[in-house]
Amino acid sequence: MDYREKSWWLETLPEDIKPESPLESSDRADVVIIGGGYTGLSAGYHLKTLEPKLDVRILESEICGFGASGRNGGFSMTLFGLTKGITKFRFGDEKARAAQIYMEEAVDYLHDMIGKHGLDCDYEQSGYLLVATSKAQIKRIEDDFKIIEHWGLKGIERWERERLAKEFNTEFYKLGWFEPRCGILNPAKLTREMKRIAEEKKVVIYENSPVTTFRKMSDGRFLVKTERGEINCEYLVFATNAYSLLFPRLRSMQAPVFTHIVLSEPLDQKRMESIGWKCRTGIEDARDFIHYYRLTADNRILMGGGDVSLAFGKNFDRDANMSTFDHLENHISEVFPQLKGIRITHRWGGPVSITVDMAPAIGYIGRDRKAIYSLGCMGHGVSMTTLNGRTIAEMICGMDTPRTSMFFVGRKTIPWPPEPIRFGVSQLIRGYMRLEDRLIYK
Repeated sequence: MDYREKSWWLETLPEDIKPESPLESSDRADVVIIGGGYTGLSAGYHLKTLEPKLDVRILESEICGFGASGRNGGFSMTLFGLTKGITKFRFGDEKARAAQIYMEEAVDYLHDMIGKHGLDCDYEQSGYLLVATSKAQIKRIEDDFKIIEHWGLKGIERWERERLAKEFNTEFYKLGWFEPRCGILNPAKLTREMKRIAEEKKVVIYENSPVTTFRKMSDGRFLVKTERGEINCEYLVFATNAYSLLFPRLRSMQAPVFTHIVLSEPLDQKRMESIGWKCRTGIEDARDFIHYYRLTADNRILMGGGDVSLAFGKNFDRDANMSTFDHLENHISEVFPQLKGIRITHRWGGPVSITVDMAPAIGYIGRDRKAIYSLGCMGHGVSMTTLNGRTIAEMICGMDTPRTSMFFVGRKTIPWPPEPIRFGVSQLIRGYMRLEDRLIYK
């Protein structure tokens, strides 16, 4: 497989993508982590930081960064789940406030890691801007302002229409919620840099090593089998997010939903001056199916979202959706009419992990708490998964920290129904959200 074809981010990696050797023997370790994305790499790095003597192995089915970690929009942001209102409705005011604080810590923690280790990932702490483009979206953002004021949390700026028009040379935006602590980055470069620092800690990484089965043995340890080898371990971590669908014990906990992205040619100086955007902040609108967009290091416009694609069963071949690609291309000129006719050079997509109640979950399989999973990042996982990896490492090391005590650690998830009911329910939810966007949040 030519991994660079999966996203422009992977295409921009400075070095050739040469997979690590696969697991081809029978071996033994303390901890095995399934998945070489942000969650798995962070968990491995933090385990070796906390307990250097641990033998930690990562099994990645393709290459580190193949999944969402190498294909997302590259936003380091504080959003937990879908919206603050939904999180508050589902879990209550106190837990929703705790989730916001956790995510603020996640953004700050990733910022500090990038600086501490010199992670080369085109990181810019340019902030995050949530914009309203209709009256209904204004109300949604106003509700978020009320919630954050009630919680007594700071670090949010209100951008009125005049400020937005001055920043972006567009009349499209009506109200803005701006968080200066957030940032944008190259997600594939971040993944490969996380791989580097994990390996420097002596984490052993096997690529092209898809897990075929795992089982609990009579002595309480796990036997994990790949296509060519097997590992016996005491602790097992499923850092698989959307790919959790491939494991029967996790299948009902989340569903993969595919989001899509288009990327423009680089903007020359004249076009950059025509749109403003000197703050270079990452932007989302306040629809159900959000549009998310940002500038790259070489001044391309990345535009994503707008709709999603659904998979039936274990089908992960949903990266392309031509109607969504066309919609995203048109939305660039809808926001910035002066860019009409701009050339689109890349289109791609990938799966994100969605729980029924639209909130992330870290939990255990089995009463002995030796198998841990992390899933349901809702497409907002760049900073969250990095901190989740630290949380998982603390759980394995038996530590009691504010992170391991979070309400979403060990929570019970609402199960998705089996196929074909799951697909039907997913289509109904998607249809409702599309209708709401068309009639209310347009």
